[in-house]
Amino acid sequence: FNPNDQEHGGPSDSVRHVGDLGNVEANAEGVAKVNIVDKQISLNGENNIVGRTVVVHAD
Repeated sequence: FNPNDQEHGGPSDSVRHVGDLGNVEANAEGVAKVNIVDKQISLNGENNIVGRTVVVHAD
């Protein structure tokens, strides 16, 4: 999700896609638990993520 036409970056970078939320790692059983708190995404307003998809991929 990139409403501000920014370059990719890490979650703590000042320049990044709103959707750049960092890496998630699964355990040996393939289970990953995630709790992300972010200052750019929101549930309303310009950076609203309601109705968007979270994509998880390997490597």
